[in-house]
Amino acid sequence: MLRLSELKLPLDHSAADLEAAITQRLRLAPGELRGHHLVKRSVDARRRGAIALVYCLDLELEAGARRRLLRRFAGDPHLRPTPDSRYRPVARAEGAGAELRPVVVGAGPCGYFAALLLAQMGWRPLLLERGKAVKERTADTFGFWQGRRRFDPGSNAQFGEGGAGTFSDGKLYSQVSENPAYIRKVLEELVAAGADPEILTLHHPHIGTFKLATVVRGLRARIEALGGEVRFGQHVVELLLGEGPERRLAGVRLADGTAIATQHLVLAPGHSARDTFAMLHRLGVAMEPKPFAIGVRIEHPQALVDRARWGEAAGHPRLGPAEYKLVHHCNGEANTGRSVYSFCMCPGGLVVGATSEEGCVVTNGMSQHSRRERNANSGLVVPITPEDLAPYAQDGEEALAGIAFQRHWERQAFDAGGGDYRAPAQWLEDFLEHRPSRESPQEAVVGSYQPGLRFGSLDGCLPAYVLDAIREALPVFARRIPGYAMAGALLTGVETRTSSPLRLQRHPTGLESLNTPGLFPAGEGAGHAGGILSAAIDGIKVAEAVALSLATPHRSTAPP
Repeated sequence: MLRLSELKLPLDHSAADLEAAITQRLRLAPGELRGHHLVKRSVDARRRGAIALVYCLDLELEAGARRRLLRRFAGDPHLRPTPDSRYRPVARAEGAGAELRPVVVGAGPCGYFAALLLAQMGWRPLLLERGKAVKERTADTFGFWQGRRRFDPGSNAQFGEGGAGTFSDGKLYSQVSENPAYIRKVLEELVAAGADPEILTLHHPHIGTFKLATVVRGLRARIEALGGEVRFGQHVVELLLGEGPERRLAGVRLADGTAIATQHLVLAPGHSARDTFAMLHRLGVAMEPKPFAIGVRIEHPQALVDRARWGEAAGHPRLGPAEYKLVHHCNGEANTGRSVYSFCMCPGGLVVGATSEEGCVVTNGMSQHSRRERNANSGLVVPITPEDLAPYAQDGEEALAGIAFQRHWERQAFDAGGGDYRAPAQWLEDFLEHRPSRESPQEAVVGSYQPGLRFGSLDGCLPAYVLDAIREALPVFARRIPGYAMAGALLTGVETRTSSPLRLQRHPTGLESLNTPGLFPAGEGAGHAGGILSAAIDGIKVAEAVALSLATPHRSTAPP
């Protein structure tokens, strides 16, 4: 087949219009086009008065037409042979013994895809997750948000089956270029596990929280059907290392004292496994601090964003709720060199409590698949550099300084919220004027944050340079999205878990820890991914590295 891209049609076109556009674009004779298959569909909204849908299609053509088109459009980047994006396993097990069984720690997207790929290659992985299965975890998390259950540090928006992404918008796109075979593999496995098939063709696919719960159960079932095993409530508290300078992995110890022997461990702990990072640091596992970002959540009426993005087409069934992506490079005297950007924008979503520790407040955004809630919300965050972390670094623990930094501001927000997991909140107009919020302005957003809000001031909940940078950015963003700086827009603090504050260092090709052979750090928590799609892809890559090591037992992927 041939792949045709950048074919634009108006919003209200029909199936016949699409076929006619293909025929006209390629100047095909009757009968030469035998069929077409949707690859991707996106929206071109650069002209609000003429919004178009942009198609990428695979075409079935009469053989003579295919040869003619390849010659005629030889220099056209939008017509090419359809690429082969099939995924191919790297190393299948052949009668592997129990002593070779790999262990995966963490049932987020990275851990689940690592375990799934290892199971598909015949290696019968054992997956250990400290939290609960998604059904019980959902009951704990929603119960905490709604005030019906006490906060559980082991079962919440961060810990449990599905990882932090379970209670999110479920976005399945990345800003990092990835091998199309990996992307296709992830999306196809998610569909096989229960996701809507539309994720295979949308330019910005998402799953939504409730559907994600179904999907992670489907992934677990597929792993178990292939000989893998998933155990919940299994908190790894120690790595067991061999004697001598090589420190080769020998196994793991659980919180109940149980030891599990393994020579291949995929460690995909998520970005909130702070006790795990402390344990690894104590054992001398190679790690380094990395940049991350912190800020607030901002809420607007979704209708405001729809009008700003879609114009008169707002509400069209082919468009759905509008998204936005904003960035501002600061030029104020105190913030030169810093930037502010929107993060994890959730159209038609909710702001939710995402702490994993007692005495801390953390916010995040979440959407259901329908995205039908009244508000749009997004993080507004400012990058944090290693220089910003210096005051929080203790002797010999520089790699953990980001965790100390995050925890400090999460506790500040907890106190400002009243000490009962409500979040500190401030109306945008008050925030810009440096005054605490008391009365609601006219046309104020109805805040969605659960477990609840306490209005006042965000000053003291984040570093002054972060708040000043956001204050500089808001009027700029209002010029791009009319109404963005409305007095009744709502700011809720604090957003601190944008990504891991550290990186577990690994070999660039073998993916083993730089100084702990047999340990394969993976995913967002290990500092090697960002978001569901990239974490899942990293899980595949690490599974491949483990499979190659299992297939050649004396092969080490660590550097000499």
